[in-house]
Amino acid sequence: MATQPRAWQRMLSGRRLDLLDPTPVDIEIEDIAHGLAFVARWNGQTAGDFAYSVAEHSLLVEELYGRIAPKAPVKWRLAALLHDAPEYVIGDMISPVKSAVGPDYGALDDRLAAAIHIRFGLPAAMPKTVKRQIKKADKISAWMEATQIAGFSEAEATKFFGHPDKTAMEGLNIVLRPPIEVRRAYTDRHAALLAQL
Repeated sequence: MATQPRAWQRMLSGRRLDLLDPTPVDIEIEDIAHGLAFVARWNGQTAGDFAYSVAEHSLLVEELYGRIAPKAPVKWRLAALLHDAPEYVIGDMISPVKSAVGPDYGALDDRLAAAIHIRFGLPAAMPKTVKRQIKKADKISAWMEATQIAGFSEAEATKFFGHPDKTAMEGLNIVLRPPIEVRRAYTDRHAALLAQL
């Protein structure tokens, strides 16, 4: 008799997260922050003494979203902070790898995102207008990352990520920090947003 392959992961909090059927009760912000602080974007191919983490990227996207949609309710800023939260267990795959994996990756990401959203009081599915605005912030962040730390020229970054909103980026620079600092900044920002809901 064949046994089912393990499809769950034990978290540092002690929670056991079922990746195929995630439940909001098994999701803790400390696990998300810790995982994202140690997941490198750009497959680690960035300049600097520390990897540029998904947690750092998420903080930047939330800041950019706030500049793009300054009158948006705080819950959507929280959604922007959590936009890549599923990567705390499934990692950050670059777009070419996601394409190669196929639609199963997207389905897994969607299930985890829905559970995470419910856990923190957001709707399981985001309104399309909010998703578009968060995606815009995400692309601006990718453009900044590409040109500031990943070795892309501005022309090359624009080809892949579109023309960035220069006013949204004004005064923002990517600064690499140790994972422990980024983890703390992520949990602090999450707490600050929750306190405003």
